[in-house]
Amino acid sequence: MCVACRERFAQSALLRLQCREGILEPYSYKGRSFYLCISCVEHKKTPGQLARQCKNGATEMLMNRLKEIIVNDG
Repeated sequence: MCVACRERFAQSALLRLQCREGILEPYSYKGRSFYLCISCVEHKKTPGQLARQCKNGATEMLMNRLKEIIVNDG
């Protein structure tokens, strides 16, 4: 389930992310993770949901990091 839009998708259609020490990272197969669908990358709820998941109020930094992750993994 996407944390921003709360819709259910096939797991392969979602980005799996995690926060380590308040920093957004691709999932490293250790620890807790969450999913974000591709269509929600630019969704208005996404910055707030990332801040909530990472327990970090720096929404602009989290969104910039999300875009870096997408570019590097894509």
